[in-house]
Amino acid sequence: MTKRGAPSWWTLDNAAKIFPSTSSSYDSKVFRFVCELHEPIDPQLLQAALDKTVQRFPIYRAVIKKGWFWYYLEDSALPIQVRPESLPPCFPIYPSTRRSLLFRVLYYRNRISLEVYHALTDGSGALNFLCTLVYEYLLLRCPDKLSQSVPALPYDASRFQRHTDSFQTYYEKPTGTFIKRSPAAYQIRGERLPRKHLAILEGRMLLEKALACAKARGVTLTELMVAVLLWAIHAGMRVRDRKKPVVVTVPVNLRNYFPSESARNFFATTNVSYDFSKGEDSLEAVLKAVRQSFRENLTEERMRAHMNALCALEHNVPLRLVPLPVKDIILWVANRLAKRGVTTSFSNVGKVSMPEEMEKLIHLFSVFTSAGMPQACACSFGGQYVVSFASPYRTRETERVFFRELARMGLDVVLTTNLTPGRE
Repeated sequence: MTKRGAPSWWTLDNAAKIFPSTSSSYDSKVFRFVCELHEPIDPQLLQAALDKTVQRFPIYRAVIKKGWFWYYLEDSALPIQVRPESLPPCFPIYPSTRRSLLFRVLYYRNRISLEVYHALTDGSGALNFLCTLVYEYLLLRCPDKLSQSVPALPYDASRFQRHTDSFQTYYEKPTGTFIKRSPAAYQIRGERLPRKHLAILEGRMLLEKALACAKARGVTLTELMVAVLLWAIHAGMRVRDRKKPVVVTVPVNLRNYFPSESARNFFATTNVSYDFSKGEDSLEAVLKAVRQSFRENLTEERMRAHMNALCALEHNVPLRLVPLPVKDIILWVANRLAKRGVTTSFSNVGKVSMPEEMEKLIHLFSVFTSAGMPQACACSFGGQYVVSFASPYRTRETERVFFRELARMGLDVVLTTNLTPGRE
């Protein structure tokens, strides 16, 4: 039952509107955050911690409903239960044959996994939920290892701040056209794994060494990883494919540009492109191009213009009056066209922070996302930097070259993978 004063439904934010129309068994739009502890998980205590956490994030009780013109989120009374991990990573949550919640909490040995459907929130929002969940769990699981004073919550935004649609808060009618059609990009191909399966390859390295490696080359850590990824993809391209640019799309957390504590989606993207048929194929040349692209595009002015251009479509009156079944077709086609301009993506969630006395109880955090193409995500915690690849393909040539190049730079990379039959 909805609590008095709490909304019973929410409109989907601007970024979320495309996901219900474009989700499929090949591209579930689900991403996973993982927290590994030093001790095995107690399912009963994890359930108690989840119950407390959801009280702070009521929107996580929502299900997706269809309206006449848009999808929307509606509060539900569905049970919220932790489950032992049994399904393949990022198994589809929506569309579903039955009404279901838009997230799941899983456990396996000493690992807590949060899987979220992207229409509910973005990486930053999901990470805040997971950190709150881990916080509540450790208070119950390890009270003897914590001081008598209760540590501060890692995310203490008010309920109003958590549920705010920041796209609506900061939208301004654009004065010109910003979104441009991109040329067709190189597409990674390969033999697919069975439907709904992903191959995960995770590389762990020391954060201090990774930062020093980037600093020595005059770039940020994200710029270094994007450049190495571009170069690694090029290494596996056929000669006849090199006339197409390699394009890496990078999600950008708009909370870094606008004051927002929203637990919902609030991100934009920027594309980093390199045409190996026109430029040098050395890593140094790619690094220079990536650095320039980031410096030019990651500004408040550019991010504001990009956000306003995306939101303008939502505020277009004729488009708003188009029935939902027609919108589904339009958005599906638009998504297919947009994918042609992208080779892969790299998402850097950044540093994960927990109360200092809890950090000693946690081994690491990691993140990866499902996709119809290989994608990479990264985050850091407690001196470790983790880059995770998720791919629907059996072969892992790009990943092999990527981590081999990092090792050549002097980074000691520890690789782990999920067990997938028939993998190369």
